[in-house]
Amino acid sequence: MPQSNENITLEKVPDLELIVFDLDYTLWPFWVDTHVTPPFRKTSIGEIVDAYGQRIKHYLEVPLVLQQLTAVGYKLGVASRTSAVEEAKQLLTLFDWRKYFLVSEIYPGSKITHFNEMHRKTKIPFSKMLFFDDEHRNIKDLTAKGVVSILVENCVDLQVVKSGINQFAKKRTQE
Repeated sequence: MPQSNENITLEKVPDLELIVFDLDYTLWPFWVDTHVTPPFRKTSIGEIVDAYGQRIKHYLEVPLVLQQLTAVGYKLGVASRTSAVEEAKQLLTLFDWRKYFLVSEIYPGSKITHFNEMHRKTKIPFSKMLFFDDEHRNIKDLTAKGVVSILVENCVDLQVVKSGINQFAKKRTQE
C-alpha cells in the first residue's frame, strides 16, 4: 500500500525564492505533444478530456503541492521544452494552475534558455532557485548553472517537494 503524504506540510526556507517545475512526467503522467489529442475541454462533471474523450489527469498531489507552496510564500514557475506550446498552456488553464505560476517558459529548446529568461524577468539568481524535472540532461544542465535541481523519478508529490526543499536548505548551509 502506498505511503500517505497527507500529514506532510511544506515550509518556507531562507534564500529559496523560485521553485520551477517541468510539465511532462513531472506534473502530469504524459507527453502533451504525443500522448493526448487536442482540443481539450472540461466536461460538465469537471473532468478534462481530449478530442477522443480520453480523460486527462495530473499527478494526484500536484494541486495540493502548488497550493501549499503558494500559501507559504514561494514564487513558482514552469519550464517545458514541449513543442505543443498552446496545448500545454491550455491544460494549465483547464487544471486552474496558471494562477500559481509567476513565470512560464514553454517552448522547444534548452532549459538553460528557459532559466535565463526566468532570471531576466524575475531578477532572481540561479542560486535561489529550485528545479524539478524528470530528465537527467536538464538536471545536469541546470545544476551546472547553480540551480538546485531534483530528478523526479515517479511524480511530483508532497514528499518529493519537501525533500527538494530540504536539499536546497542543506546546500545553502554548506556554502
